[in-house]
Amino acid sequence: MKQKIVALVPMRHHSVRVPEKNYRKLAGKPLFHHILTTLAAVPELDSILVDTDSPVIMEGLSNHFPDVRPISRPDHLRGDSVPMNEVLIHDTGEVDADFYLQTHSTNPLLRPETISKAILALIDTVPEYDSLFGVTRIQTRLWDQLGRPVNHNPAVLLRTQDLPPIYEENSCIYIFTRSTLVERRNRLGDRPLMFEVPRVEAWDIDEELDFTVADTLFREIYGDR
Repeated sequence: MKQKIVALVPMRHHSVRVPEKNYRKLAGKPLFHHILTTLAAVPELDSILVDTDSPVIMEGLSNHFPDVRPISRPDHLRGDSVPMNEVLIHDTGEVDADFYLQTHSTNPLLRPETISKAILALIDTVPEYDSLFGVTRIQTRLWDQLGRPVNHNPAVLLRTQDLPPIYEENSCIYIFTRSTLVERRNRLGDRPLMFEVPRVEAWDIDEELDFTVADTLFREIYGDR
């Protein structure tokens, strides 16, 4: 039986480190346009929801993405101190689905094919896994804050490509059920599946430099999409 999968994309109006981030132009279009264009090309998704407190984004959805459902974020869920999982609990209560896929407008380099692969990776392994999160492979010599090696023996100089990989949670993709979210106050269930996202697609815009790099990469990869 086909699973109903709904995409959730939270987008705040204000950004502290990168002013007007979500609607600043990247490669000629407001940043949030890129992830919505990507999600619209994912055949496994039944619908797309955008949670926002931004009148700019609301207007942009109405003018350019009429099939995307906007959710006005309630006053009590606005502000820097509100956990994202509480926002998502509210949003998942607005529409029923078997699974919810959450991503961010700050991941403009994600490809539709990658998102489809993530969805199928989880659906094909249920109930062995009950949720999924995106990761980035790291193969470099890592040390902890006390100067201790994490993933290598300094006395044995292996090539970095031969080091055991460590995976960074990259926040590009989460897939989960509402029951997991409500019960655990977490997107990850008891048996989460790690899904490796190609490094270039996992670029996240968190600071001004990230915006510049993402703009350059986007133009190189996608051109005038």
